[in-house]
Amino acid sequence: MNKSFLALTIPFCLVGCALTTEKIDIKYQGRGNITVVDGANSVIVEVLSDDKRTVFKDRVSAKKNGYGMEMAPIVSVNDVAKTFGEAVAFELENMGFRLGAGGKTVKVELIRFYNDFKNGFFSGDAVADGLINISVSDNSGSSVFSRSYEGGAIEANIQLASGANAHKALTKAMSDIVGKIAQDKELHSALLR
Repeated sequence: MNKSFLALTIPFCLVGCALTTEKIDIKYQGRGNITVVDGANSVIVEVLSDDKRTVFKDRVSAKKNGYGMEMAPIVSVNDVAKTFGEAVAFELENMGFRLGAGGKTVKVELIRFYNDFKNGFFSGDAVADGLINISVSDNSGSSVFSRSYEGGAIEANIQLASGANAHKALTKAMSDIVGKIAQDKELHSALLR
Protein backbone atom coordinates (compact mmCIF):
# COMPACT_ATOMS: atom_id res chain seq x y z
CA MET A 1 0.00 0.00 0.00
CA ASN A 2 2.75 2.46 0.97
CA LYS A 3 4.73 1.77 -2.21
CA SER A 4 1.77 2.47 -4.48
CA PHE A 5 1.00 5.66 -2.53
CA LEU A 6 4.59 6.87 -3.02
CA ALA A 7 4.50 5.94 -6.69
CA LEU A 8 1.45 8.20 -7.16
CA THR A 9 2.56 11.01 -4.83
CA ILE A 10 6.05 11.66 -6.24
CA PRO A 11 4.90 12.57 -9.80
CA PHE A 12 2.26 14.93 -8.38
CA CYS A 13 4.90 16.66 -6.23
CA LEU A 14 7.18 17.11 -9.22
CA VAL A 15 4.38 18.50 -11.38
CA GLY A 16 3.23 20.74 -8.53
CA CYS A 17 6.60 22.51 -8.52
CA ALA A 18 6.31 23.26 -12.23
CA LEU A 19 2.82 24.67 -11.72
CA THR A 20 3.72 26.96 -8.82
CA THR A 21 4.68 30.59 -9.45
CA GLU A 22 8.26 31.21 -8.37
CA LYS A 23 9.54 34.54 -7.09
CA ILE A 24 13.12 35.73 -7.53
CA ASP A 25 14.98 38.84 -6.39
CA ILE A 26 17.09 40.32 -9.18
CA LYS A 27 19.80 42.65 -7.89
CA TYR A 28 22.51 44.48 -9.77
CA GLN A 29 26.05 43.34 -9.14
CA GLY A 30 28.36 46.34 -9.75
CA ARG A 31 31.39 46.29 -11.98
CA GLY A 32 34.96 46.34 -10.76
CA ASN A 33 37.79 48.57 -12.06
CA ILE A 34 35.65 51.68 -12.46
CA THR A 35 37.40 54.68 -13.99
CA VAL A 36 36.40 58.15 -12.81
CA VAL A 37 35.37 60.42 -15.71
CA ASP A 38 37.32 63.70 -15.79
CA GLY A 39 35.01 66.63 -14.98
CA ALA A 40 32.16 64.41 -13.80
CA ASN A 41 32.22 65.88 -10.28
CA SER A 42 30.91 69.19 -11.67
CA VAL A 43 27.83 67.56 -13.26
CA ILE A 44 24.58 66.90 -11.38
CA VAL A 45 22.54 64.01 -12.73
CA GLU A 46 19.04 62.84 -11.86
CA VAL A 47 18.19 59.27 -12.93
CA LEU A 48 14.56 58.36 -13.60
CA SER A 49 13.26 54.92 -14.57
CA ASP A 50 10.20 53.78 -16.49
CA ASP A 51 8.84 50.35 -17.37
CA LYS A 52 7.92 50.37 -21.07
CA ARG A 53 7.61 46.60 -21.51
CA THR A 54 4.60 45.65 -23.60
CA VAL A 55 5.18 41.89 -23.48
CA PHE A 56 5.82 39.85 -20.31
CA LYS A 57 5.39 42.83 -17.98
CA ASP A 58 4.01 40.53 -15.29
CA ARG A 59 6.98 38.13 -15.25
CA VAL A 60 10.65 37.72 -16.14
CA SER A 61 10.52 34.07 -17.21
CA ALA A 62 8.39 30.92 -17.10
CA LYS A 63 9.15 27.39 -16.02
CA LYS A 64 9.10 24.78 -18.77
CA ASN A 65 8.51 21.06 -18.74
CA GLY A 66 10.67 18.48 -20.54
CA TYR A 67 8.72 19.04 -23.76
CA GLY A 68 9.44 22.78 -23.82
CA MET A 69 5.90 23.77 -22.83
CA GLU A 70 5.58 26.84 -20.60
CA MET A 71 4.34 26.14 -17.11
CA ALA A 72 4.17 28.53 -14.13
CA PRO A 73 5.51 32.09 -14.34
CA ILE A 74 8.70 33.26 -12.68
CA VAL A 75 8.23 36.78 -11.32
CA SER A 76 10.57 39.34 -9.85
CA VAL A 77 9.81 40.45 -6.29
CA ASN A 78 11.43 43.81 -7.02
CA ASP A 79 10.55 46.43 -9.64
CA VAL A 80 12.94 45.51 -12.47
CA ALA A 81 12.75 48.94 -14.17
CA LYS A 82 13.58 50.64 -10.87
CA THR A 83 16.46 48.23 -10.32
CA PHE A 84 17.89 49.16 -13.74
CA GLY A 85 17.53 52.86 -12.87
CA GLU A 86 19.29 52.36 -9.54
CA ALA A 87 22.06 50.39 -11.27
CA VAL A 88 22.66 53.18 -13.81
CA ALA A 89 22.66 55.77 -10.98
CA PHE A 90 25.12 53.62 -9.01
CA GLU A 91 27.51 53.41 -11.99
CA LEU A 92 27.28 57.13 -12.79
CA GLU A 93 27.97 58.05 -9.17
CA ASN A 94 30.96 55.70 -9.06
CA MET A 95 32.33 57.41 -12.19
CA GLY A 96 32.19 60.76 -10.37
CA PHE A 97 28.85 62.26 -11.39
CA ARG A 98 26.83 63.83 -8.57
CA LEU A 99 23.27 62.55 -8.11
CA GLY A 100 20.53 65.11 -7.56
CA ALA A 101 17.97 67.37 -9.22
CA GLY A 102 18.60 70.54 -11.17
CA GLY A 103 21.10 69.26 -13.71
CA LYS A 104 20.92 66.69 -16.47
CA THR A 105 18.16 64.08 -16.43
CA VAL A 106 18.92 60.50 -17.45
CA LYS A 107 15.80 58.51 -18.29
CA VAL A 108 16.18 54.73 -18.15
CA GLU A 109 13.39 52.95 -20.04
CA LEU A 110 13.04 49.18 -19.73
CA ILE A 111 11.84 47.81 -23.08
CA ARG A 112 12.58 44.09 -22.69
CA PHE A 113 14.00 41.85 -19.96
CA TYR A 114 13.20 38.14 -20.10
CA ASN A 115 14.72 34.71 -19.67
CA ASP A 116 13.75 31.82 -21.96
CA PHE A 117 14.71 28.22 -21.30
CA LYS A 118 16.07 26.24 -24.26
CA ASN A 119 15.85 22.46 -23.97
CA GLY A 120 18.69 20.26 -25.12
CA PHE A 121 19.17 16.51 -25.35
CA PHE A 122 20.95 16.01 -21.99
CA SER A 123 20.72 19.53 -20.57
CA GLY A 124 19.36 22.94 -21.44
CA ASP A 125 20.27 26.62 -21.24
CA ALA A 126 18.73 29.62 -19.53
CA VAL A 127 18.97 32.43 -22.11
CA ALA A 128 18.27 35.95 -20.81
CA ASP A 129 18.23 39.15 -22.81
CA GLY A 130 17.14 42.73 -22.38
CA LEU A 131 16.84 46.11 -24.06
CA ILE A 132 17.15 49.50 -22.34
CA ASN A 133 16.64 52.96 -23.84
CA ILE A 134 18.67 55.78 -22.31
CA SER A 135 17.86 59.42 -22.98
CA VAL A 136 19.55 62.48 -21.54
CA SER A 137 18.03 65.94 -21.34
CA ASP A 138 19.52 69.17 -20.04
CA ASN A 139 17.97 71.32 -17.30
CA SER A 140 15.76 73.07 -19.88
CA GLY A 141 14.31 69.71 -20.98
CA SER A 142 16.06 69.61 -24.38
CA SER A 143 17.23 66.18 -25.48
CA VAL A 144 21.02 65.90 -25.77
CA PHE A 145 21.45 62.12 -26.11
CA SER A 146 19.43 58.98 -26.89
CA ARG A 147 20.54 55.38 -27.41
CA SER A 148 19.37 51.79 -26.99
CA TYR A 149 21.49 49.18 -25.24
CA GLU A 150 20.93 45.48 -25.74
CA GLY A 151 22.59 42.64 -23.89
CA GLY A 152 22.15 39.16 -22.57
CA ALA A 153 23.63 36.12 -20.92
CA ILE A 154 23.41 32.35 -20.93
CA GLU A 155 23.45 29.99 -17.97
CA ALA A 156 24.54 26.85 -19.81
CA ASN A 157 24.04 23.14 -19.14
CA ILE A 158 21.19 23.37 -16.66
CA GLN A 159 18.95 20.49 -15.61
CA LEU A 160 15.88 22.43 -14.43
CA ALA A 161 13.91 25.30 -15.94
CA SER A 162 13.68 26.89 -12.49
CA GLY A 163 13.71 30.31 -10.89
CA ALA A 164 17.25 29.77 -9.60
CA ASN A 165 18.60 29.22 -13.12
CA ALA A 166 16.56 32.11 -14.55
CA HIS A 167 17.91 34.30 -11.74
CA LYS A 168 21.53 33.51 -12.67
CA ALA A 169 20.99 34.31 -16.36
CA LEU A 170 18.97 37.49 -15.69
CA THR A 171 21.51 38.81 -13.17
CA LYS A 172 24.32 38.32 -15.71
CA ALA A 173 22.21 39.95 -18.45
CA MET A 174 21.55 42.98 -16.25
CA SER A 175 25.28 43.34 -15.56
CA ASP A 176 26.01 43.07 -19.29
CA ILE A 177 23.51 45.80 -20.24
CA VAL A 178 24.42 48.22 -17.44
CA GLY A 179 28.11 47.66 -18.17
CA LYS A 180 27.57 48.73 -21.79
CA ILE A 181 25.73 51.85 -20.62
CA ALA A 182 28.43 52.73 -18.08
CA GLN A 183 31.27 52.31 -20.59
CA ASP A 184 29.67 54.42 -23.34
CA LYS A 185 32.02 57.37 -23.93
CA GLU A 186 29.35 59.20 -25.96
CA LEU A 187 27.01 59.07 -22.96
CA HIS A 188 29.81 60.51 -20.80
CA SER A 189 30.33 63.32 -23.32
CA ALA A 190 26.61 64.12 -23.41
CA LEU A 191 26.53 64.38 -19.63
CA LEU A 192 29.61 66.60 -19.57
CA ARG A 193 28.31 69.04 -22.24
